[in-house]
Amino acid sequence: MPTARDALLDAALAALATLPWPTVRMVDVASAAGVSRQTLYNEFGSKDGLARALVRRAADGYLAGVERALASAGGTGDRLAATAAWTVRAVRANALVRGLLTGCWGEWLPRPAHSAVPTASRVPAQRRADAGTPTPAELLGQVNRRAVAALDEGRPPRDPEILAAICEIALRLALSYALVPASGEAGAGREGETAPLVRELVERLPADGTPASA
Repeated sequence: MPTARDALLDAALAALATLPWPTVRMVDVASAAGVSRQTLYNEFGSKDGLARALVRRAADGYLAGVERALASAGGTGDRLAATAAWTVRAVRANALVRGLLTGCWGEWLPRPAHSAVPTASRVPAQRRADAGTPTPAELLGQVNRRAVAALDEGRPPRDPEILAAICEIALRLALSYALVPASGEAGAGREGETAPLVRELVERLPADGTPASA
């Protein structure tokens, strides 16, 4: 059974399907979630606090998907390709993830202001954790660090800087496919086209840090 917090976030996300964020009312979100408006304010503090929590949940959901892709079966190329494909799907399916990874926020979406993390003990711990959302560079950095850590374990020694560069290129390639789909009738669903390109990048990654052959 979802908690009041989850129900409120689900209600806020559902409201965004039909209304721009500036017109979403806290009282309506509380009503849709089946809780009092006071409960909503106790949980998030303000509408901006609700926005931060909503965006934070989108970021956490995206990162959880990244970790699943990195833990999938296959070699380095397969798992990095799965991560790239997940990134394409997530950006296309969730406008909040798109905003987080690209920095492109329309007026329709909540764009919480970056604010100092509240430290008062009376502020719920979860609200303190919600304060501040990652910039695109910060989020890509988090993904990149996870990828390097997951892909380099138990394999021949690799130059960490080269592996990090390959992971970043793969992620930026995925974003390009997400924002500008491939041409053709099925272009919008062809995120798998990133896979062979990502695998080729990984194949060119030298195992011992020496330059790869052209």
